[in-house]
Order: sequence, then structure tokens, then C-alpha cells
Amino acid sequence: MTTSYRRLVLHPFVVLRMLVAMVFFTAAVAAACGAEVALGHRFCGTFGATAERIGEGWKAKGGYAGFNAHIRDVADRFDHIEVDPEIWLTVRPASSASAHLFLKAVALTEAETAAPAESALERAAWALRLAFFRDGRDIATRAAQTDVARELGLPVDAIQQSIDSGAAHAALCGDGALEQKLSIEGSPTFVLNEGRQKLYGNVGYRVIEANLQELLRAPDLSEASWC
Repeated sequence: MTTSYRRLVLHPFVVLRMLVAMVFFTAAVAAACGAEVALGHRFCGTFGATAERIGEGWKAKGGYAGFNAHIRDVADRFDHIEVDPEIWLTVRPASSASAHLFLKAVALTEAETAAPAESALERAAWALRLAFFRDGRDIATRAAQTDVARELGLPVDAIQQSIDSGAAHAALCGDGALEQKLSIEGSPTFVLNEGRQKLYGNVGYRVIEANLQELLRAPDLSEASWC
């Protein structure tokens, strides 16, 4: 990072299983660093095949019932969130890829219009999380995604056009290529400093903030980073 480029681009690689962290992390970064840090959201395929990831991957821990218990146990630690007691038991989205494709289409549509006060991508991502985790809707289906878009007042036809044209597929494939290039192991992963630093897994906000503040200090190229 050069001393003349002070605006950092932070790439959180996420999947839609994350209910608690992402929106509050975004707000905290904005409050602490303001316009000096830009968040560039990317999506990875950790839950691209949920039958394999949960049904097979959690077989020794109770399969879908075990995963249900795990999510509810985590959710119980936070008073401000609600989780459907039947999560992953009655509704089982086949893949996160469909929702990720929809969100890439939202991002592309948003890029073609004037920047809103609040990111349509972030609003749509949060609404999809609520639709599944809280309301028990199958967000892998186009019907559920369209309902969310309409509820948010997003341009449904333009979003569908981005999908039909292949543009959203290309954008999602771009995330996949970057995932491989940066050796992303899972979600969440936060990529900083043009790929030189990665924070992966259950990393506390203070660790993330310390990394951001050290980079914003803009050390000389000959000086080692303290993070």
C-alpha cells in the first residue's frame, strides 16, 4: 500500500448463512473509519450444495437436526435476533448459489443508477437472511427472491435482465475466480491491503479494527506492518 492511497478496499467473502455479524460489522467499520474504508462484498460457495455440506458433512453430528441445534445455540447468545425454530428442518434451500446470483444482479442494477443513501445490495442481502433464518422461506427459489426485491422496492425486471443476459453469472464467476486466487478457505474471510492480509473465521471486531487502523496509518513502504 502506498502512502498516497489512503482509502482501503476491504473484501468480505461471505455466504448467506451469516445472520449476526455482517450488517453490524459494516455499521461499525463505517462509524470507526468513515469514507477511508470501502467494503467490496464478495460471495463464496461454502454452501453451494447444502445436501452435501450439511446432510453429509454434519452426519456424525446429527445431520440437519444437529445443524439446527447449532444455529439456535448461537442465536440464543444474541437478544436482538430471531431464528425460526424449524430452521433447516422443514425448509432446506438447495444452494446458496441462487441467492448469490440474485444479489450480484442487484449489485449490477444498482451500479447503473445513482448511488442510493443505503446500498441496495446490503439491504437485499440482509432481507434474504431474515427471510430464511427468521421467516423460514426458501431463498434459493426465484419466487422468494422476487418477493424480497418487491418488498424492498427494487427494480425486479432490471434484476431479472441482469440474470437473463448472463451478466450476473459473469459477476458471480468473478467472485469464484478471486476466491481461488486469494485462497479463500471459508466464510467469513476479510481480505485487506490488496490481498496481502486475510482474516478468516470467528475474528473479533477489535482485531479487524486494529488491522484497518494500522493500514490507515499508511506506513512507509520500507516499514513493516504491525498487523
